[in-house]
Amino acid sequence: MNYEDYFPVITAHARSLANVARDADLAAIVPSCPEWDVAKLVRHTGTAHRWSSGVVRTREPLSPKSIDLEIPDDATQLPDWLEQGAAALVATLSAADPDAPCWTWAADQHVRFWSGRMAHETAVHRWDGQGVVGEAEPFEGSLAVDGIDEQLRNLPFLARVPLTGTGESLHLHCTDRDGEWLLRLGADGLEVSRQHAKGDVALKGGASDLFLIVLGRLPATSVEMFGDSAVLERFAEVLRF
Repeated sequence: MNYEDYFPVITAHARSLANVARDADLAAIVPSCPEWDVAKLVRHTGTAHRWSSGVVRTREPLSPKSIDLEIPDDATQLPDWLEQGAAALVATLSAADPDAPCWTWAADQHVRFWSGRMAHETAVHRWDGQGVVGEAEPFEGSLAVDGIDEQLRNLPFLARVPLTGTGESLHLHCTDRDGEWLLRLGADGLEVSRQHAKGDVALKGGASDLFLIVLGRLPATSVEMFGDSAVLERFAEVLRF
C-alpha cells in the first residue's frame, strides 16, 4: 500500500470505532484487551493519533504529556473527539513529505512510517471495539497482508522475548490472496522472507485471520496448522506482546 492509501483507512476505522462507542456501554470490557473498557480503548486510539501527528509535525520524539490531547471530561464526547483527531492526523500527514526524516521507534526513520502505523493501529482497535458488541468485521485482504508485513518488520522492536533460536521456522500462507512468509529464529535473531518454503510448522488461512494471529489476537487454531506444535508454541511466545 502507498502512503496516501492509508489515509481513508485511518478515518474509516476511526469512524467505525467511534460508532461502537456511541452504541456500547463505555464501561464494557473489551474482550481482546480485557484490561481496557471501551472508553479507555477510544482514549488510547485518539491519543495515538494526536501524539503521532505531533511527531510528524516536529519530526522529533515527543511525550504524550507534552501535547494538549484535549481529552473531554464527558466520556460521551469521546466518539467525536476520536473522529476529530483522526481527521487532524490525516491532514497533518497529507501536508507532510513522506520521505522526510522523522523520529520513529522502529527501523524506518521517515514520515511515511506513521501513515501505515496509524492505519493499522486504528484498524486493529476498530476490531477490538467491535468485539464488544458482536462479531468483529474481518480486515480487507490487502490491508491484512500489508499489516502482516508491517508487524513482522517491526517485531524486533516489539517482542517481549528474545528473537533467537536454533533455526526453528514458521511458514504463513494466505489462502484468499497472494501472501506467504517464512519466519526463522536463528542465532542472530529473527529472519523474515516473503517466499513459498517449507517450515517446521505452517499456518494456512485467510489473510485477516493470519493478521490477527500475528498480532496475538487469535489463537493459531483459528486456521489450518501443519507440522511441529512445539515450534508453534515457541512462535506464539514471539508474537505475543
